[in-house]
Amino acid sequence: MPSARMSSDSTERPQGNPGLDEGGIRRLAAMLRSAEHLQRVSRRAFLSGSITAGLLAADMLTTRVIQSQRRQTVVLTANDDDAKRRFPGTSWVLFPGYKTSWEEAQLIITLLAPSLGDRGQLAAVGYSNDGLDIDQVIAAILGYANENRLTELHFYGHSFGGMLAVEVASRLLELAASTGANVPRVGAIVLDSSPASKYDVKDLTWFEGVVDLYELGFRVPSVLRGGYELGERIINKHERTWRQVLDQTLEQLTPLAPSSVLIQTESQYIYDWEGTRFEGELGQIQMGFIGNPGDQTVDYDSARARWQQYFPDNLVSSSLQTSGAFPAHASPQWNSALYNNVLGKLLPLLLPLPRPVGGAGGGAG
Repeated sequence: MPSARMSSDSTERPQGNPGLDEGGIRRLAAMLRSAEHLQRVSRRAFLSGSITAGLLAADMLTTRVIQSQRRQTVVLTANDDDAKRRFPGTSWVLFPGYKTSWEEAQLIITLLAPSLGDRGQLAAVGYSNDGLDIDQVIAAILGYANENRLTELHFYGHSFGGMLAVEVASRLLELAASTGANVPRVGAIVLDSSPASKYDVKDLTWFEGVVDLYELGFRVPSVLRGGYELGERIINKHERTWRQVLDQTLEQLTPLAPSSVLIQTESQYIYDWEGTRFEGELGQIQMGFIGNPGDQTVDYDSARARWQQYFPDNLVSSSLQTSGAFPAHASPQWNSALYNNVLGKLLPLLLPLPRPVGGAGGGAG
């Protein structure tokens, strides 16, 4: 009997696998099926990863090419032949706000044409991707003025661009006085929700982090911009719809978006800027401040009070509001009709048009 059992056992086990029972066979079969599934998954993952990596590499290459083409500060013009004909020697220059691309700056100045276009040609500054450089900005504006034979400029300061507009206006006055050069006159500055100090910015911690990294020599790589941009917009979600959060985040991730270095230098500029440096330095330039009490980026009351304190002889108006705009902070690109309506009330105070010849009814056409 023992020999019979031994013979029976030996026939139940596969030859060459003396220690493998039925359970082992099932486990081996399961492992083989898993390996086959893993192989299929790995192939799909490899293919997907390869495609994604290729797209990312292409996007980074495109971004690098476009941003390398934007290493100089330039003045971007809006195609408005009627304004050129009516105002051959006068132009508005928009100073874009924080993180505003060249394309968005041109969009803003074009959308404001119904109001600004009644007093000059339309142009905007495109900041260099190598970083914000005041000397480059001034050189670009002077080049634009000389090329187009402009004798008068008006500035529109979009958010932090108002700070820059004030400094450039002061520098142009100083240049004209010290050299006697043929420098165009600055007639008016519109301050659109512009802070007059870093203390007018409601969430300083965001700027402090960016500035600290910049001062330590750290440059935010483009590949980290996604989380950086989305995080900031979610923090300020109360100012935007989720659609606007998504749209503005994607805008910053396109190859057309400002470089990380430009954003860091803009942050540094805001952090260091102080309006007291330019008190009494703007001559006869007329200024107007507009803003929104519901602004969650810049403190409306604080900024308004500082502009009134620093430039009492220049500030013609500070009471007009962009209430109802959404987002509440410096958003003519989203609320052009509202902004043109407000500017339609402000501009006659800053830049009164000549009265028609022959009285109220004469000269109309």
